[in-house]
Amino acid sequence: MYRILTVEDDRGIADAVNDSLTRWGFECRRAENFADIIAEFEAFKPHLVLLDIMLPFYNGYFWCGRIREFSNVPVIFISSASDNMNIIMAMEKGGDDFIKKPFDMPVLTAKINALLRRAYDFSSEVKLTHRGLTLNVNDSSFSYEGERFELTKNEYRILLTLLESKGKIVSREKLMIALWETDSFVDDNTLTVNVNRLRKKLDGAGLNDFIVTRHGVGYQIEE
Repeated sequence: MYRILTVEDDRGIADAVNDSLTRWGFECRRAENFADIIAEFEAFKPHLVLLDIMLPFYNGYFWCGRIREFSNVPVIFISSASDNMNIIMAMEKGGDDFIKKPFDMPVLTAKINALLRRAYDFSSEVKLTHRGLTLNVNDSSFSYEGERFELTKNEYRILLTLLESKGKIVSREKLMIALWETDSFVDDNTLTVNVNRLRKKLDGAGLNDFIVTRHGVGYQIEE
């Protein structure tokens, strides 16, 4: 489970962001001691930091610079001060992305997921496997009983997201957010088409009922 530290002095915004991200399976914490964000960072050991610019005691640029002295953890600046100078300053201080307030949570969630995938690439780790299927993360395909099967970009993203949450129900909204990371516009009907195509490929390989529909909720790969 990825941990996200939200450094935002507007408690309402911080709580709304953390509540939403928690529903997506992230472990979230809101910074409390704005005089020592590094202590908060070291205690929580986040995988990603959401960082406002205007903060009590020291601004977000200062804290990003301090974090960069010892960590390459992804940092997303979130601020209403979104003029070019502030965006440039955020990037020069070590920020990885910048999102303007007010923002849409699906957009923020997609950016967080994209940064986490790039920062914690698991392609060199143990491959994702289940019921004899192996997802090949390097070439967007899967293997089963010695045969290799090509996947489209969207089919691969759906299967990856479901395998990462194996045993849990994944909502349709979460799958659509995962597909937005491919730079494709995906609506509810498009998701259904892609899931059905993926199922046909899995069935054709001999993996019947690999993806289970949870009506009114989403999809699941059962343990």
